[in-house]
Amino acid sequence: MKTKIPFTIISNDSTNGDGGFGVGVIDLNNVTPIIIDCQQQQAYIDVEALHGRSKIEKKVRFLSDKAHASNDFNKYWIVWVAMQVSEQGPYFFGITASEIRVSKEERRIKLGFKSLPEQVNFLDKALKGKYIFSHMDAPSKKLLKQFLREVNIDYFENSSSELKELLGVE
Repeated sequence: MKTKIPFTIISNDSTNGDGGFGVGVIDLNNVTPIIIDCQQQQAYIDVEALHGRSKIEKKVRFLSDKAHASNDFNKYWIVWVAMQVSEQGPYFFGITASEIRVSKEERRIKLGFKSLPEQVNFLDKALKGKYIFSHMDAPSKKLLKQFLREVNIDYFENSSSELKELLGVE
């Protein structure tokens, strides 16, 4: 019986450049997931979102069809924020956002909506330095901008003018 090799996330080159085991593994050390809670009007970091186990994702059975996610569902955004370091210092390199909806109904296992392929693709695009959050509603975008500025103003100030323009910074 063959044993399956589990997917691993490593931060350094374990192969010492020989191209062997572990080549092509994604480094998630410079990615931070931010949860934006549209109902509570708050943003916070939840590192467990990297593994699909954020506070809002626990005890939820997700379907990929948004049609069943009516107005009785709470709306959240998982925002992937990738950071890099330049000569000026650390900055926000890529930011993307995926929508999640979770039923307000009190049940042991709630119903929800999320597109896992979208989340994975957006995480990849954030790692590649893309900014994809224009589909967010204005209040959520405002919360994101406030949170990014409050967490570390230097990161924000060192970021590209494109990001600041997309967030509506004067």
